[in-house]
Amino acid sequence: MLIGYVSDERYSALADVLLEFERDGESVAVVRSTPRGAVYAALPPGAYRVTLVKAGYGSKSVLVGVGTGEPYQFRLLSDTLLGYAWPKWVRSGERSEFRVHAVEPYRLSLWRYGLQKEFVRLLGWFDEHGPRAAMQITPDGDYTQTGVEWNRRGYGSPHHTQLATAPERSGLYYFHAEAESGAFFTFPWVVAPATPQAPVAVLASTNTWNAYNSFGGRSNYINAPTLPPVPILNARLDLTRYTAGGAYPEWRAPEFAPLSFERPEPYNHVPYDTDVTDPIRGRQPCHLAPAEWRLLGWLEREGYPYDFYSEAQLHAGELDLDAYRVLILSVHPEYWSRRMYERVKSWVFERGGRLMYLGGNGLNCEVELQDDATMRCKSQLLSDGTPGTLDPDDPTKRYESRLHRAFESEASLLGVVFTETGIMTAAPYQVTDASHWAFAGTGLRNGDIFGSASLHERCHGGASGHETDKRSASSPPDTRLLAKGLNPEEGGAELVVHEPEGGGAVFSAGSITYPASLLVDDALSRVTRNVLDRFLS
Repeated sequence: MLIGYVSDERYSALADVLLEFERDGESVAVVRSTPRGAVYAALPPGAYRVTLVKAGYGSKSVLVGVGTGEPYQFRLLSDTLLGYAWPKWVRSGERSEFRVHAVEPYRLSLWRYGLQKEFVRLLGWFDEHGPRAAMQITPDGDYTQTGVEWNRRGYGSPHHTQLATAPERSGLYYFHAEAESGAFFTFPWVVAPATPQAPVAVLASTNTWNAYNSFGGRSNYINAPTLPPVPILNARLDLTRYTAGGAYPEWRAPEFAPLSFERPEPYNHVPYDTDVTDPIRGRQPCHLAPAEWRLLGWLEREGYPYDFYSEAQLHAGELDLDAYRVLILSVHPEYWSRRMYERVKSWVFERGGRLMYLGGNGLNCEVELQDDATMRCKSQLLSDGTPGTLDPDDPTKRYESRLHRAFESEASLLGVVFTETGIMTAAPYQVTDASHWAFAGTGLRNGDIFGSASLHERCHGGASGHETDKRSASSPPDTRLLAKGLNPEEGGAELVVHEPEGGGAVFSAGSITYPASLLVDDALSRVTRNVLDRFLS
């Protein structure tokens, strides 16, 4: 009979795993998993202690009820150095627990990522006396919904602290884990101020980090609704993303299981020898925390103090917008809660807040932050799979975004909204309104090009790229076009400004690659300085 399946932390099937079934203290069966990861054994129904062993993975024993329901999902964790802080965002003086998976002794240190990587302090060496005793154990089943619960199921000691106190200075921090073998892994930590310290607040796109995090086998891009009943053997043959046809076929599901923040984030890893002015290597880091680091480095190079926050802290009201002159969003803040959106919009339109949106495809999908540990993506594509989302009651009407379908187009606030033209290309901007104050001191004239240099390697070619936003019917009437990217098929990002009555203002770059150009393109840097100086005045 089929007992269950064995898979790793990516929900990839594991073949040839050795499993021993014990009952009443006696071994009653020893079997191996099939190429599909399936586990078959001739056993009567009941409770068994099952021990799993495979080279390159952490061995473990679990109690399993056989013949009581659906096939059981055994999960093993590979011998990879990994870690995360929990909580992943705190205020100065608060503490987080570091949760690291290692099969050998490792050294842990804390660093601040700004214009330079600044060593903060050594946290020590970690291991235990037994073999592989610093190893963690993942839960079985779909832990993308519940979290991995490290330091509870695997390594964790009541006798040795695994807590780190957040430094006084706000910013993006990284833990560096270095194993004896030379293995290296870094994981981010957002430290907000205990009380506002600077005139500028910068928001980390922590919801987006989680939406793209596939640790455990699910993200909002693979197995988005829930894990399938059988582990993946070949992604191109097994994942609905590639087999069902159409754009994002998984987004046709009526609802989506939650995604836990309480998981490692391999895509946010920064290699050991990387500096802030180095190109951003890799497909995913180009639009996640490593890319956001480049904006922070630019702010420090230009002499702008800032406070750093997670999106969850904005949602919870821990970010007091009225204490700041300027709020900056960067790179790819795609997933926002309605509460976040409404707070920022009322701050801009009613209380004179100044917003700088230095990213692309932002505020595009509503998420529900259910608690401190999980979020749920709410509004996705309709059954026809069109990115523009047709109105089911009026086939001639098309929503501008997933957020628009939920309640309002983000162009109402940002002045621009993502469209698919120009996607996965990059190009410089071309000036269309050189008389605007944003171009003061640049020497740029209409038709001139700027923003050609970039650290973004996934879509290399300029500051307008990867995913780009443009004006729409929902843009405020006073939205003013300053420049447009030269991407193919009129797909360039539109650089815009609008200034609501009451003193508020919004500047939007409309491009994911924009922050990756700030440190290396002088004209783009000067334009951004002009806007920030104006908004601060």
